[in-house]
Amino acid sequence: MKLSKKNLDQRLDHLYDVIIVGGGAGGLSAAVYLQRYRLSCLVIEKGRGRSFWMQELRNYLGLPPETPGRELLNHGTEHVLELGGDYLRGFVEDIQDEGETFAVKVKVGKTDSVYPVFRSKYVIAASGIIDQLPTLPDMQNVYDYAGYNLHVCMICDGYEMADKKCGLFVHTESAINTAFVLNWFTPYITVFTQGLCTVGDEMRQKLKEFGFPLVETPIKRFLGQHHEMTGVELENGAIVELETGLVAMGSLYHNGYLKGLDLQWKGENLVTDSMCRTSHPRIFAVGDLKEGINQVSIAVADGTLAATTIWREIRRASTPRRWEENLTQPTIEPIGAVS
Repeated sequence: MKLSKKNLDQRLDHLYDVIIVGGGAGGLSAAVYLQRYRLSCLVIEKGRGRSFWMQELRNYLGLPPETPGRELLNHGTEHVLELGGDYLRGFVEDIQDEGETFAVKVKVGKTDSVYPVFRSKYVIAASGIIDQLPTLPDMQNVYDYAGYNLHVCMICDGYEMADKKCGLFVHTESAINTAFVLNWFTPYITVFTQGLCTVGDEMRQKLKEFGFPLVETPIKRFLGQHHEMTGVELENGAIVELETGLVAMGSLYHNGYLKGLDLQWKGENLVTDSMCRTSHPRIFAVGDLKEGINQVSIAVADGTLAATTIWREIRRASTPRRWEENLTQPTIEPIGAVS
């Protein structure tokens, strides 16, 4: 059921088997499997996650290359609802470990917000990350190209940048090292720092040896039309022509609601085992929140692993189902037996 302010009261007393924080590819994959395992789950999605901004899923098996990420998410959400799962647009503010259950506090609505608390036996953290983009006075100018030919993931889109004039946009000196991996796909790389970091002599020399120009003047705006970026105009009026771009400015992790729990972290990533279980036995992490490669295909597989592990544990702890009517018979003749 799709939940909202109007019908929240119908589920406040319900104990879910699993609450999934995040309705991206990993969270929806887990929800589909959980519902097919005949368990009850609630997906809580804050909206506009990383997958939503993907304009084309060109490396996902079985989908046309031009499939946008939002289409994948819409189909996944509909599938979960058809299977009887619950879905809520809201922002998870806090999770409390109550022993045998978790209390999940959610902010619902940007105005006149309400703060319901839902409970579950397990939690799957699938809230993901969002990529940081260059900050310009007109951010719509950035959004016009981000996810099209201004990319944020080299693993996803290196092929699309092959042998093209590429701008690499960074905000730290260490991120410049991305250029020496990106050159597998294209050697025509110009590095833009926008003056956000100091570049040492050693890095400057390395860039020079590879022939990669370094531009430290801030960017005024991206140039192009119809979502195809063709270059940048700098604040000094200079124009640098480009055919594509890669933003390597780090990511923001949507994990604040987990910080009050006793979990093992590696940086901003949760440490998990091979089945996506965190250091807490009933909390799982899938997709970009856990250590590993940030790919849609990985997140989908993670959701499958987490859901299956949870089902196995609940099944093994449950009373086996029996064909009760047959148990009341004095004797059970084998089918096809001759008397």
